[in-house]
Amino acid sequence: MRILAGWLAVAASVAPLCAATRLKDLVSVEGVRDNQLIGYGLVVGLAGTGDRQQTVFSPQSLANMLERMGVSVPGLQIRVKNTAAVMITATLPPFAQPGSRLDAVAGAIGDASNLQGGLLLLTPLKAADGQVYAVAQGPVVTGGFVAGHTGNSQTVNHPTVGRVPGGAIVERPAPSVTPKGVLHLQLRYADFTTASRIAAAVNARYGESAPPPARAENSGLVSVAVPEPFKANATDFIAELEKLTIDADQPAKVVVNERTGTIIMGREVRISPVAILHGNLTVEIQTRMDVSQPAPLSGGTTVPAPNVNVGAKEEPAHNILLKQGATVEELVRALAAIGSTPRDVIAILQNLRAAGALDAELEVI
Repeated sequence: MRILAGWLAVAASVAPLCAATRLKDLVSVEGVRDNQLIGYGLVVGLAGTGDRQQTVFSPQSLANMLERMGVSVPGLQIRVKNTAAVMITATLPPFAQPGSRLDAVAGAIGDASNLQGGLLLLTPLKAADGQVYAVAQGPVVTGGFVAGHTGNSQTVNHPTVGRVPGGAIVERPAPSVTPKGVLHLQLRYADFTTASRIAAAVNARYGESAPPPARAENSGLVSVAVPEPFKANATDFIAELEKLTIDADQPAKVVVNERTGTIIMGREVRISPVAILHGNLTVEIQTRMDVSQPAPLSGGTTVPAPNVNVGAKEEPAHNILLKQGATVEELVRALAAIGSTPRDVIAILQNLRAAGALDAELEVI
């Protein structure tokens, strides 16, 4: 807890010195985006770890592929364990040109137990519009393995999902929109203050003529008219825009992960004047079964007799007093001083929010 307090104190003290952020880290240009690709294929060459008889579509797919190659085999008569049906996914970056290579990910959709050592056969990858933008083929790298059999086995990582490094080749240009005339900058995290600051920074840099080129449309979009000197090449203008630095504004938020006891608090979090009284109360109930033994020759029977002991232990309460304008740094230091655990801090934060003393959004994940 003291280490956490130290790191938060350092972060709170240096945050104002490194608040300026490049514009390219805050926004993306509308139309310049990734596209998801997906395909269905076969992985062959598995050492008996492929799909079993329960997976019907795997032998059918293999029979269809062999038929296209001039080999006619009924699908119901194929019984191979070295083949696995997989789904292939890839991400097509903006302005990707034919011939570019992409990484693909293969995941088993049948009952194959391991894709290690497999070879992905030629698989077309389609986008949401149904067009083929890339084809994938190559060896599958799982990064894990399965050793042993039945009860004596060891599994490392996830052997039913693997990557095909550079195995997808782009066949069709990406459907990206070349920015012209007016750029639309989309904020990655919508915020009215940040959008207004972006427009002001762009106008201060390129606003020699009226009207100013930039305007904040809403909390998530800033429109920028390409200046006359850059009309012929908007790419150079975008490169210049990306170099601008903005003091991005963020809402005060506290993120709590109760499963791991992790607490993240921003430097803008403020605490209203409040007094915190925190102590631990432990109640322990133990039941011990004693045996009641009758006297010799008495004719009685042996019966169990429960003996219940109840004990309560209450630790002395610790008191914290926060004054007007207290920051998260002061709160964490005060809690660390009294030996609070992350679980205690979570409970205190929840109670502060319920009491209206925490001027921040509390998000529990």
